[in-house]
Amino acid sequence: MTLAEDNFLLFAAKYYDVKRAAGIDEFHDDLKRIQYLKRLFKRYDDSGDLKVRLILNHLIILYNCFGAQATPILFMKLSGYHQYLKPFVVFLNFMPPSMEYDNSRIIASDIPLDQTIINELRAI
Repeated sequence: MTLAEDNFLLFAAKYYDVKRAAGIDEFHDDLKRIQYLKRLFKRYDDSGDLKVRLILNHLIILYNCFGAQATPILFMKLSGYHQYLKPFVVFLNFMPPSMEYDNSRIIASDIPLDQTIINELRAI
């Protein structure tokens, strides 16, 4: 199954780790973490306020829920923030060389890295 906007929920549900889930509400709560990440990246873009540990916490939970398939989900839903997302995904060792979603192909080496985020992650 290829990830696309019209089958997003089905794709996410397919890869969701149901062993730890209490129900559909928890599934939707975990998906809301993507919106939280979007807000955190927007705040960083607007004001330079970077919440590294909070972003990492959300990402770790998403990877625990969706496994490696969280990567294309995140890149599709956070399309305007790839340069901020990529350093975190590389740090967590989940960055594939390329990925496909919505009839587009993203090559990891084409995404620039934000040096401030890299420096913050190296300090951890």
